[in-house]
Amino acid sequence: MPRFFEYVPAALAEGVPFALGVISGIKGSSPQKKGAKALFFADGRIIGTLGGGCLEAEVQDRARRALLTQTPAVFDLVLDHDFGWDDGLICGGKVSGLILPNAAEAREVWARLACVSEPVRWGVRADYIIALDDGSAANWLFEETVHPPAALWIAGSGHVAQAVTPLAQQLDFEVNVFDDRPSLASHAYFPKATQFRVDAWEKLLAEPLPPRPTFGLIVTRGHQHDALVLKEWIQRPFAFLGMIGSSRKKRLIFNRFVEERIATEEQLDRVACPVGLAIDATSVQEIAVSIMAQYVQQRAALAKAP
Repeated sequence: MPRFFEYVPAALAEGVPFALGVISGIKGSSPQKKGAKALFFADGRIIGTLGGGCLEAEVQDRARRALLTQTPAVFDLVLDHDFGWDDGLICGGKVSGLILPNAAEAREVWARLACVSEPVRWGVRADYIIALDDGSAANWLFEETVHPPAALWIAGSGHVAQAVTPLAQQLDFEVNVFDDRPSLASHAYFPKATQFRVDAWEKLLAEPLPPRPTFGLIVTRGHQHDALVLKEWIQRPFAFLGMIGSSRKKRLIFNRFVEERIATEEQLDRVACPVGLAIDATSVQEIAVSIMAQYVQQRAALAKAP
């Protein structure tokens, strides 16, 4: 699934008017977080979301009026009983935001944000102009940093990898699948956006990590290959590393690694095995959900870290 910023160039190419809606602040409970965005078109289409329900309907109506007048607007909505009862939206919080009918004028900003390879900071100035943050002392109504997608390296191209990959891509991970079997590590079994590294394991495991947060998942075709990958990957600075397997498999491999001084107990403590949140998953699809839930959780924790 494309990121929000990847939709904007296509919207610009249509040549039809649209307004950008952004949640610039929240207080208390709300259906979306600060930074949520949506494009509102005059024909009623919406790309992205500000949370749905009556909140989004209210902003959509204001966006339509802003498009007619070409006048930027701000909004402050209290999500109380009076505002949202009919739609079941009674969060009780307060949502502030911006509506920008001039968003199409920031073509260079959208082009930059659509394909970031390093963190880029942008925002909306006090004069409602959308701009990149050049470090000047501008007065910003809204500002955020856009990061490139986190990398997810998957060792193995079997059933679990095939189920995890499309979920991971929908959740904004850039997936690289590693395997020595070209018959499986191919787009015949994986989505088009998947990148592959196919070679002998000795060469594959020598590849350096990219210069951004990288998550690792070990799901090869057996214990020996899992241990082979873990032996190398445990020495790398992965943001998070998980390996599929039972508690018994974990005990056997981890004990051997300590006895043979391949890894320390401290290093092994950072490996999630069995990988995935405990949701009593049984099918491959459920296992994939449990794995990606844990990786989203770990990515969020990383983003909050000082």
